[in-house]
Amino acid sequence: MTEPAVAELGDVIERLAKTISLRKSASPAASYTASLLADGPLKCARKFSEEAVELALAAVSESPERVASEAGDVIYHLLVLLAARDVDVSAVAAALAAREGQSGHAEKTSRK
Repeated sequence: MTEPAVAELGDVIERLAKTISLRKSASPAASYTASLLADGPLKCARKFSEEAVELALAAVSESPERVASEAGDVIYHLLVLLAARDVDVSAVAAALAAREGQSGHAEKTSRK
């Protein structure tokens, strides 16, 4: 992935997170996002889990385009889950930034 694509993804995620936040006050009958949020974190977590499994299965046997589509679903449902728990995407960015430059093995060891 090239640098502009990474920046573009970040911009898309930021816009999507803002849209999801706005949907918190929308009518569940008028917005799929609002309906998920109205059902609470457990429903959002279940939907995220379902989408993650679909992505994992697609990664094994589907086309790159299908994998990208499923990955989009996972990111969307992750953002909905975060919104359901009132976790701002900037907190996730900070958590990731804190791990930058660190070996994955070292980071996992530090959690124990």
